Parts: sequence; C-alpha cells; structure tokens
Amino acid sequence: MKKTLLAASVAVLMCGTAQADTLLGLYIGGHMWANETSGSFGEGSDNQTVSELNDKNQGSFYVAFEHPIPLIPNIKIASTTLNTVGGTIGTSGTFSTDTTLDASFVDYTLYYEVFDNDLLSFDFGITARDLDAYMKVASDPGSDLDVSGIIPMFYLSTIIGLPFTGLNIFAEANFLSFDDQTVYDAQIGVSYSILDNLAVDFDVTLGYRTMKMELNDLDGFYSDLTYDGFFAGAIVHF
Repeated sequence: MKKTLLAASVAVLMCGTAQADTLLGLYIGGHMWANETSGSFGEGSDNQTVSELNDKNQGSFYVAFEHPIPLIPNIKIASTTLNTVGGTIGTSGTFSTDTTLDASFVDYTLYYEVFDNDLLSFDFGITARDLDAYMKVASDPGSDLDVSGIIPMFYLSTIIGLPFTGLNIFAEANFLSFDDQTVYDAQIGVSYSILDNLAVDFDVTLGYRTMKMELNDLDGFYSDLTYDGFFAGAIVHF
C-alpha cells in the first residue's frame, strides 16, 4: 500500500504542477533587433552622453534545455549585443562626438514551468544578467571605461496557442527595480510553425522588444538608456 501511494505521488509530481517536457527538450533561437536608442550614459552622473544616439540592428541568441524532473529548474542562456554611438557634454559644457558604447550581456536563467501544453505555457524564474560594456570617448582617451557586473532579475514567460492556425502569441520579461535603478527587458510577438513533427519543430517569429537600463554606479558606470524596436527571428526545438 505504501509503495502504491509513493508511486501515485511521484506520478502526480511528474504530471502535475511542473507540466514539463515528457522528454528532454533543446531549444535554439535568435532574432535580429532593429532598435532605436535614447537616453544617456557616462562615467559619473555629471558627465553623460546626451545627444542623439545611433540606431542599430542588434543580434540576440539563446539556447534552453528542458527536462521532466519537476524540482530541478530548466536553464536558458541568452546573449544580446547593445552597441551605440553618440556625443558627450562634459562638466565644462564642451561637446565631443563619437562616444562609443560597446555593450553586451549574457543572461543565465533558471526557471520552472507551471503549464506546458499546446494551448498555454507559463514559466517563472530568476535571471543573472552578466553585463560587459566598454565606453570610449574619441576626443578624450583618458575617459575610457570598462564596465562589468551581475544584475539579478525576475523572469516570466508565456505562450498562448491559437488552435488550427500554426500561430502562437508569446511574451517574455526580465525585470528589476530598487532604489534609483530600474532594469527591464520585455518582448511580445507572434510565432508561426513551419515544421512540427516528433523529431524537430521550426518556428519563425516577429515581435517588438523594449529594454530599459537605468543604472546608478555599476562599476563606475551610470546610464538611463532605452532601446525599442521590432525584431524577426527563428526557433528550433529538438
């Protein structure tokens, strides 16, 4: 009797709250993001890049691994570039051009699936955003700044399936806000299934992504930057 109850309990755990993949799942995806950049950044709050910032096409890629064990989180690793060029107004009021910000980050996300079926999926977890940035002012080489730091964030993701259409609506967000710092990264879009079988799924995606990076003294770096724009990409699921 005890063995029967134990087996039933394990079955409930495997099929209930987690609703994870019945088999191991590997997702590889990415998109090109045509974003517009606005805001300011610099070394110190009184020495900011405040002119118009260049709009660029940025790349973002990820890999995610899912499994059927409820108590162990799934893992997702995503990489994004955020490069821009602008101008600097210093404390003396002088203006210098070609201030370059070469930034990128890698997100390490641990998450659980609450629902996972063809009609609805919902994930939640935590993300460690590993940010690396290099700021260079062409007219003032001495002001170059290397920045690195970890930003902890909350993670949410959902997918809503539209039956008999091959279409899904998806939304995803990482976010954190405390004191004078606010960081969020959210996207919403639609995917279309081109290939769907037992061996591999292939979807194309189209959506809109917005990101805010308001940082106060992260390794000497201050910013109030916003990135917005449409993206197009693809996802492969093995």
